[in-house]
Amino acid sequence: MGRTDAGDGAGRARDMPPPRAPGLADLPRELFAGGSADQLAALLAQATGAPTATVALALDGVLQTCGSHGPDAELVPADLAARVLSTGEAVIVPHGPSAPAAYLGQPVHDQDGAVVGVCSAYDPGPRAWAAEAIRGCAAAALVATQLVTEQIARHLIDRQHRFLDAVLDSLHDGVVACDADGRFVLINQQMFRLWGNAPVPDNLDDPASVEGLLDELGQPMTRNDVILRRALHGETVRNERLVVQGRNRRTRHYLVDAQPIVGPDGGTQGAVAALQDVTRQRRAERFRSCELAVANALAEENTVEAAGRRVLEAVVSTLGWVHAELWLVDVPAGMARPAALWTAPYWQGGDIEVPPELAFGEGLSGRAWQVAKPLWLRDIGQPQSLIPLRTGGWSNLHAALAVPVQDGRDILGVLTVFADTVEDPEDELVALLAGIAAHIGQFLARRLVEDLQRQLNRSKDEYLALISHELRTPLTAISTYTELLRGADAQGLAADAPAMLEVIERNTAQLRRIIDELLELSALDTGHIAMSTGPVDIAAVVAEAVQEVRAQTEGTAVTVSADLPEALVLPGDPARLRQVVDNLLGNAVKYSPDGGQVSVRLIVNGGVAELTVSDTGIGVTEDERDRLFDRMYRSNRARNRAIPGTGLGLSVTRAIVQRHHGTIELADHEGPGTTVMVRLPMEAR
Repeated sequence: MGRTDAGDGAGRARDMPPPRAPGLADLPRELFAGGSADQLAALLAQATGAPTATVALALDGVLQTCGSHGPDAELVPADLAARVLSTGEAVIVPHGPSAPAAYLGQPVHDQDGAVVGVCSAYDPGPRAWAAEAIRGCAAAALVATQLVTEQIARHLIDRQHRFLDAVLDSLHDGVVACDADGRFVLINQQMFRLWGNAPVPDNLDDPASVEGLLDELGQPMTRNDVILRRALHGETVRNERLVVQGRNRRTRHYLVDAQPIVGPDGGTQGAVAALQDVTRQRRAERFRSCELAVANALAEENTVEAAGRRVLEAVVSTLGWVHAELWLVDVPAGMARPAALWTAPYWQGGDIEVPPELAFGEGLSGRAWQVAKPLWLRDIGQPQSLIPLRTGGWSNLHAALAVPVQDGRDILGVLTVFADTVEDPEDELVALLAGIAAHIGQFLARRLVEDLQRQLNRSKDEYLALISHELRTPLTAISTYTELLRGADAQGLAADAPAMLEVIERNTAQLRRIIDELLELSALDTGHIAMSTGPVDIAAVVAEAVQEVRAQTEGTAVTVSADLPEALVLPGDPARLRQVVDNLLGNAVKYSPDGGQVSVRLIVNGGVAELTVSDTGIGVTEDERDRLFDRMYRSNRARNRAIPGTGLGLSVTRAIVQRHHGTIELADHEGPGTTVMVRLPMEAR
């Protein structure tokens, strides 16, 4: 035995003392009780002609009878046997006046010559021990010595086997050995675990010995490629990579050392191989490669759609799974929609149809969004509540993992992956996906900031120009008419002063409106305006606003229709929500100068209230749709028709909606006019 000791120099073996051979005291009494010891006692009785014979050994420091023959074994004199044990000499006591019984004892030795026992012959009747009887007792003692030596040797071999088995079974490496004919003669417990549920082959010629074995390039091995067979043919193998694909298609990676077992004559008596499982290390390497590919994709692409496909491809390739999805959440709408999908090119399980959207809490991705933590399904093919059983490709998918994509505490999306095998949860895999999801979250947050920055830079000059124009127009009118009043004579003042003052007053009110709306918008943006969050019947708020607009437009060419539920309660500020409805209805009427239809509709879609206000008025051009909610922006059609307005109404409306965690946008509209949609969450956030 030897071991490597770095203290004596790396790679240099230091000899260890051999293990102490067991003595008689190390052996259990059961090794000598009955069986061969009784047979030896019977032979001793026959050889000496005595009716009684015993074989006693010094076990645990006490002379104990291990084998006996005859009726009076308990009468054998213990003091005489002890004398044989202590002196190492034969004791011969014939029957006579000084000895009521005849006794003959011979010492038993161990492999080192030490006295370890006594062979005794006993006769309670008259007896004079003949030379033949004495020789028979001595021969029996020699046999007993051989018996002791044999039992000690067997015990030593058994102990060495147990020691070797314990060492091999404690290894993290699998060890397998075969004899010269290729028959497996040694397999440790780790090797049995590596085989798993697969049948253990009997020899290297068994087809099962190459089943699932691949080289490092992924090519199936032949029988001659098997590393243990190569070692049996005399080759020494070090750190060769081996890939094993189990019946469940899970792949394990190993480093293998193997060498022949050479006998004393120099011939090959067999071969041994040790397999070190490096699957975890290989997976760590692949995980690092995956993280690098994800980082490159997020750094090189400008859109989540383009980056998402590359990210999903890297994830699927790394995990060896088959399908991945990236969902982005629309919090006000309570919906998640797929931004990117990827299915492995080698997937042949059928088309995987992805729904266009998932509600908050719906499906695996929706539930991961809801609970804000990773969710693992071992087998979506088994009855469960998150993913309903589907046909096509879905019927061939099994394991699934969904991880929320977050930026701080805000959930921006969900990363979901699927495998075509049943997989138990793995913390390392969850950690990898969580790290990738965090990278995606940072990417989305960064893109949002960059988009806002671009919008700010683009609109800053336009905003200054617009606000300058909107303020300059009434100021110019006020200044002009003030100069006219100052230069008019008494007759001119009497005739024109009332009209001039009316113009000044109208433009002053316009300035006040612009300033008030700018201040209100600033306060909304900075959160300086407090909003209540109590329950509001938005249906009643809309109904009241519609009723007032109908009264205002009575007798005009504008008609107002409404499709409202009896009640629809959500959290919010009733006054501010009424302001939103008034602004939208006011714009719909104002921008329908030639008359038309104004339609109002309020419905519940998922967990969101959707309010749409449509008109058949002048509408907006396609290139102006994205700018309609910018501050001070007014469409060209409104300016050309000289329709009054500050360009702040929709900006204020959007700010109020956003303070309610909602969204506002221009919806698709057929024909002339415009449709504005407001989405407000039904639950408090």
